[in-house]
Amino acid sequence: MVAYATKLTETPAKMRESDLEAMRDAGLSDRDILDVNLTVAYYAYVNRIADGLGVRLESEDASSPR
Repeated sequence: MVAYATKLTETPAKMRESDLEAMRDAGLSDRDILDVNLTVAYYAYVNRIADGLGVRLESEDASSPR
């Protein structure tokens, strides 16, 4: 699952059907794999929105001068 999530995050265009096999071999269902995929994709999406808008963490706001 971690290898799949890392590859999907770092090199999504290189994903192949074979990337699913390790998770299937570990007993994950296609629904489980979909949940992993959607979670990874959601975090990538939200982080890109935040980065694109210059959103900072509250801890960064408190320690950074404006």
